[in-house]
Amino acid sequence: MIIDLPRFVAAERVYWDELATLLARLETEPEARLSLPEIQRLHYLYERSSADLARLDTFSTEPNLRAFLESLVARAYTEIHETRTPVKVRWKSLVLAFPRAFRRHQSAFRLSLGATLLGCAFGWFAIRMDPHVKTVLMPFPGLNSSPAERVAKEESAKTDRLRGEKASFSAELMTHNIHVTVLTMAFGMTWGVGTLILLFYNGIILGAVAADYVGAGFGTFLTAWLLPHGSIEIPAILLGGQAGFILAGALIGWGGQMPRTERLRAVTPDLFAIIAGAAALLIWAGIIEAFVSQYHQPVLPYSLKIAFGACELAALTAFLGWAGRE
Repeated sequence: MIIDLPRFVAAERVYWDELATLLARLETEPEARLSLPEIQRLHYLYERSSADLARLDTFSTEPNLRAFLESLVARAYTEIHETRTPVKVRWKSLVLAFPRAFRRHQSAFRLSLGATLLGCAFGWFAIRMDPHVKTVLMPFPGLNSSPAERVAKEESAKTDRLRGEKASFSAELMTHNIHVTVLTMAFGMTWGVGTLILLFYNGIILGAVAADYVGAGFGTFLTAWLLPHGSIEIPAILLGGQAGFILAGALIGWGGQMPRTERLRAVTPDLFAIIAGAAALLIWAGIIEAFVSQYHQPVLPYSLKIAFGACELAALTAFLGWAGRE
């Protein structure tokens, strides 16, 4: 029981202020770690302030003082009995979010793959029916030359034509491919029509190049040239198409009752995970294309390049298919 309230407040105020200062530190520095003596002091101040609050029950005419102590004790209780996990950047969870998002939307990926394969078939048959059409289909001047001339030139090269330029060439490839992938996703805003067109066009180019080189008898050269970086680059672009179709599906709704804003909010984490994963893959593909794919036999044996690309594709398939499974 308190006999002299002013004297009681004067005696206890120093402990209240000390507790308030300690709580303010914990609230402004959530990552701060207290030493054992500091933890013991915090617990002592909390118990003392709680006891003071109980003793104030006899003074109903001091509502402000009681409210102050109630707030102080409640804050201390929250800090002492906190059970939430500290917010930390968990890189493992961020990495595993990519394959998990991929597996949640496999139908969108199959649609992306189907559109690309359809384009490949069109490009293949267009070249086989009329070889002169490659001047229209091929986007790069280097592909318009005869495969025999290209192979002879590459295999007889005596110098490193990318000497001193590998880093800039790799960066250019990364930038271009990431731009294409993000654009493929963004065109999902056209209800998927733009995404479908881009995937079909990319497929046409791939099919036309394959028909040109395989038809001329240079299938091994083509495989060794494309597989080291293409085993990563092509799936990354397909992932961009997958993200585009996910976005399109959220916009269309397909008769669902959920509002459009909620549908978009629901798929946003998966879109970011897939595009971030595809961008990381394209960075790797750009490095490989500059430092491995551009070097041919006898500098790098074709069998070695093909084996390397096959291992990359197997590792990517295993990662997307199994990583992060419960």
